[in-house]
Amino acid sequence: MAIYVLLAINIASIFICHQIAKSRGGRPVLWAVLGAAFGPLAIPFALMIKPGQVDRTGK
Repeated sequence: MAIYVLLAINIASIFICHQIAKSRGGRPVLWAVLGAAFGPLAIPFALMIKPGQVDRTGK
């Protein structure tokens, strides 16, 4: 049962990081991957994305 709770938290972290990055002009796919890798620990870092930050790769 605990594995389902951890899986739900991880999926929520993926979605939250993706939405934060998308709304702040970051790279949503990158942040979704980071949310998958680090779980809820990635959310505060996603919140530190500066709004309107230009992507360095030029894409």
